Amino acid sequence: MFRFVFPQDKQISKEVFNLALPVIVSNLSRVLMSMVDVAMVGRLGAEALAATGMGAMLFWGALSFVLGIRTGVQTLASRRLGQKIDKECGTALHNGLFMATLYALPISLAGWLWAKDIIPFFIQDITATRLAIDYTSIVFISLLFSAYSFVFQGFFTGVEKTKVHMNVTITSNAINVYLNAGLIYGSDGVTQFFADTIPSLSFLSKLWQWTTFPAMGAKGAAIATLIASIWMAVHYFSFLFSSQIKDRFSVFNLSTDRTMMMRQLKLALPQGIQEAVIAVGWSVFYKIMGMIGLIELATTELLFTIMHASFMPALGVGQACATLVGKYMGEKKIHKSEASIKESIRISVYIMGTMGMSFILIPEYYLFLFTDDPEIIRMGVFGLRMIGAVQFLDAIGFTLWFALSGAGNTLFPAVVESCLTWGIIVLGSYVFGVVLNMGFKAPWLLFPIYMGLFAGIMVWKISKGDWKEIEV
Repeated sequence: MFRFVFPQDKQISKEVFNLALPVIVSNLSRVLMSMVDVAMVGRLGAEALAATGMGAMLFWGALSFVLGIRTGVQTLASRRLGQKIDKECGTALHNGLFMATLYALPISLAGWLWAKDIIPFFIQDITATRLAIDYTSIVFISLLFSAYSFVFQGFFTGVEKTKVHMNVTITSNAINVYLNAGLIYGSDGVTQFFADTIPSLSFLSKLWQWTTFPAMGAKGAAIATLIASIWMAVHYFSFLFSSQIKDRFSVFNLSTDRTMMMRQLKLALPQGIQEAVIAVGWSVFYKIMGMIGLIELATTELLFTIMHASFMPALGVGQACATLVGKYMGEKKIHKSEASIKESIRISVYIMGTMGMSFILIPEYYLFLFTDDPEIIRMGVFGLRMIGAVQFLDAIGFTLWFALSGAGNTLFPAVVESCLTWGIIVLGSYVFGVVLNMGFKAPWLLFPIYMGLFAGIMVWKISKGDWKEIEV
């Protein structure tokens, strides 16, 4: 217990923390802004909440493939950083941007054109379906810019410039929230929104009085997301002109390397396909919750939004872990890679465990932030407590997933997580929630099984040690 509570390698622990802190701050900003978004939409009613939740899940399903490309960029950049081949870090960025364009441009156009044909399969409600089509068709246009931002995230994290994320994310999220309030409620309605929900902050409504914003509801939330996504990509790009980046990594020497690109593709494909398969799985999970009931679907959207608050900070720790594992493997210092993993797990458990305890003890306070619907709150309390109970398992599995990715093994965790998501969450939710008519609680009772198996398998794989021999 003593060995776990206190750092065993203070230098490595400090490195993890210093790399992770800017990402944690940016992720907390992202979570806070996302929660504000949902709170704003939630006040429009269960139909709007369910519609934007479904649209956001489908958007994430399409975007999730780019996570593999981001991992490929980060893994190669961190490994070359450790090998002191700085210019190839820039080549990894160029390769990533090229692959992101090839994938995201046609998907953005397809989502914009065909949302009206796809949405009715996932959500069938006269009002919610129409709102979901409006939201999804617009938000898909932002996919290309979000893909570029993911590639930039991989590069800047890989070369240990994580403070960039904090600057970019906080700015773009502030833009998103500002536009959300105005475009969802209109310049007149935003005054009433603050008066009804946060009277102490009513003075902020003056920020929207300089011009006239039309009240656009869920469509307004999508337009705000699109504008913020464009800003984020441009803002990331501007940091390439920094003297610490431009010359050292040759980012404007537009070179591509076919051999390196194939290595990145080899890393990206398993994780990208896995993320897409899992995102589709969660979209089907949303479909199943919608089959149980619209209120159940709206509650699920709230729970998923709150759940992001617990693992987004740990995401920063995981990304720092992946960078250090890759860098020290490049330096042939495997013992430091192992120390990075152990210290990262300890920090992640602290973060997610603390959030988990708050979910168990005060779930109502979180739910009241988003809705005053008593039925959503009643169901949400149960789901949030189940999430809180397994946070420490999620912290372990989550961090080790990043550690394996940083080492260059993206296939194993991809297969494991995909199988568990579909086999336990999706299939189990349908059987127990729909076929056996056990309702809302049944799917959430499956989460401890899912989290426990994933964490256990990841611990076994790391302990096996074959990741230490991977070359990228």
